[in-house]
Amino acid sequence: MELSIFDLFSIGIGPSSSHTVGPMKAAKRFALALEKNDLLSAATRVEIILYGSLGFTGKAHGSEKAILMGLEGEDPENLDPDEIPERIKTITEKNLINLLKKKEINFSLTNDLIFNRTETLPLHSNGMKFFAYTDNNLILEKTYYSVGGGFVHSVDGSITTVTKTSFPYSFTSGRELLEKCKSNNLSISSLVLENEKSLRPESEIKEKVLSLWYAMDNCIKKGYQTSGILPGGLKVKRRAHDLYSKLNQDNTTKKNLDPLKILDWVSLYAISVNEENAAGGKVVTAPTNGAAGIIPAVLSYYVNFCNGNQDGIIKFLLTASAIASLFKLNASISGAEVGCQGEVGVACSMAAAGLTEVMGGTPEQVENAAEIGMEHNLGLTCDPIGGLVQVPCIERNAMGAVKAINASRLALQGDGSHFVHLDKVIKTMKETGKDMMEKYKETSRGGLAVNVIEC
Repeated sequence: MELSIFDLFSIGIGPSSSHTVGPMKAAKRFALALEKNDLLSAATRVEIILYGSLGFTGKAHGSEKAILMGLEGEDPENLDPDEIPERIKTITEKNLINLLKKKEINFSLTNDLIFNRTETLPLHSNGMKFFAYTDNNLILEKTYYSVGGGFVHSVDGSITTVTKTSFPYSFTSGRELLEKCKSNNLSISSLVLENEKSLRPESEIKEKVLSLWYAMDNCIKKGYQTSGILPGGLKVKRRAHDLYSKLNQDNTTKKNLDPLKILDWVSLYAISVNEENAAGGKVVTAPTNGAAGIIPAVLSYYVNFCNGNQDGIIKFLLTASAIASLFKLNASISGAEVGCQGEVGVACSMAAAGLTEVMGGTPEQVENAAEIGMEHNLGLTCDPIGGLVQVPCIERNAMGAVKAINASRLALQGDGSHFVHLDKVIKTMKETGKDMMEKYKETSRGGLAVNVIEC
């Protein structure tokens, strides 16, 4: 399985790649399957059952709206988040849903979309079953798994978003990546670019990569331009707006007095993105929505404080995608499967690698930075309070971004040689995730989720 950068980074809506983006893709895929099998006109009812982590936290993670929009034919990248509330209201009030905008059928949000909190499907915690009926006769049944980062698998093994090709410089491990860089005299970003060029022209690649950055930057700006309370019932106040105002004021009155002020800006960038994500806004899955603030924050640090340029932005994201593919292929990027080490930990590792690349690091130093970024996130649990991607998720992205910068700086101080190889850390992360109790893996049944009173 080959992974393109555009498999690993995609524009979608919040608050969760596994609970919002994935279910929307699965729902659309089911509706398209009805059409493909000439069953759309015959369908009179659909039923969806969510299992495992989706059953426990799907309501808080926006799975309802995602599935309804997917059934109506929408995809996360092109859907305007501002349209969703009114459309959900219409479906709920009329008890009707318009499959692919072509076939209107009766639909009860209470009876036809079921959150099963007692069962988990065998292949992954984020399992979904879709059923279509003609009257009471079952005409189509499909099972899908949302496995993190917006990737959706079906029981027959097919995947909705993965590029199927053979790259000229394929790699499945960190050691193999370094060997191919050395034998071909390529940096990691150059190697990834050569792979991508087997799919599309270089000019198109660079344009698409920069469009990801523009989406990230727009998300940051919208985040700190917006104030108020985040949805969901926890009454969490958005902090980015006030933080941005304070930092601008401090820059005017206390300029250059605090050498760590830059880190406050990094935290602002991350918090801005993740508040937008928590509000259901447009974000770049990097590699998940829950960890969507780390890459933009570190990239903004590079642009604003390291004289970054467009060429560097492209190299940063190409390099980060190489690291993400190693985690995706050899472990997991799903909080429901391995805890938050698979989301914030992976994003931290990716960002550390990308920053090291654009700061002139060798492939060995890049690999070292990625290893440091994950090594110190091992065992990180996923315990969102109220099942919402707010506490501790928003602040955790700020911490992950700062840690990524530190990991890069540590790696750049060395020569790339180090005691623990990235492959060993990835293997350890996967094993740690397997050993982690289910209540710490995006079920909101452990950790902060049960020790902090919701109010």
